[in-house]
Amino acid sequence: MTTSQPPLIRADEGPVFADITDMLACLLEDEYGLDDVDIDMTSTFHRDLELESIDLVTLAGLLEQRYGTRVNFAEFLAGMEFDEIIELTVGRLVEYVVWSLKSTEAG
Repeated sequence: MTTSQPPLIRADEGPVFADITDMLACLLEDEYGLDDVDIDMTSTFHRDLELESIDLVTLAGLLEQRYGTRVNFAEFLAGMEFDEIIELTVGRLVEYVVWSLKSTEAG
């Protein structure tokens, strides 16, 4: 019997994943009254979390509050096709944030 397990989170992704899940949990509770949502690296913003485009704007603001200009969520989304945005996962955002933070530290 095969069991499906969520993808592993790399050590450098752990703190960012925790930040993003906290942001999403707050957003979902504040906007929709949802306080017990399972979020993992494969969760999609649209299908699994049922976030609307205005929620992504709110998330962009939360990311900027946490990371400043080191993470530009709007620029990240601007480089995607519509279908990519619809299928965007928490894991892909975590990877982008980790990459952005490392890039600004190196530069």
